[in-house]
Amino acid sequence: MQVHNRGAKMKKLVSFLVLSVSAFFCGSASALEMRPVMTLDVAKKMAQACEEKAIQEGWRMNIAIMDAGGNLVYFERMDRAFLKSIDIAILKAESSAGFPFSTKVLEEIASTRVPGIAHVPGIATFEGGLPVMTASGEHIGSIGVSGAAASDDGICAQVAIDAVATDLQ
Repeated sequence: MQVHNRGAKMKKLVSFLVLSVSAFFCGSASALEMRPVMTLDVAKKMAQACEEKAIQEGWRMNIAIMDAGGNLVYFERMDRAFLKSIDIAILKAESSAGFPFSTKVLEEIASTRVPGIAHVPGIATFEGGLPVMTASGEHIGSIGVSGAAASDDGICAQVAIDAVATDLQ
């Protein structure tokens, strides 16, 4: 009789452990936060739109697109774009990944309120970097464009974001 009871107790213990482990993993999965992210497909669409605008205008651009963590998702250098503008495009994208506003706003802040920000390594304070936001206002990444006048860089970056507006819904 005791062997039978021991077997029943063992089954109960195993069942309890299986359920406990299952509950632990189910609870962990539901605790993960689901957030929109910058995808490679969206980044490529952005770069393509910027490139098309640049070709129309005769600009030779470097285009850097990052996720919200400042990780490079996609980079494109148009034929004969300035080599030094590679670093500038990346810097603009990094700046708008780190702050959810444009590098033009950073330029205004540097010239009016916090002049020292212009001297902080890793921050671009001239136009051409824009944050990429979802329709609900979630910051999912950034774009940095360099190769023409700063205002033209900004135009190209905005064209890129406008091209993926439906993807950001």
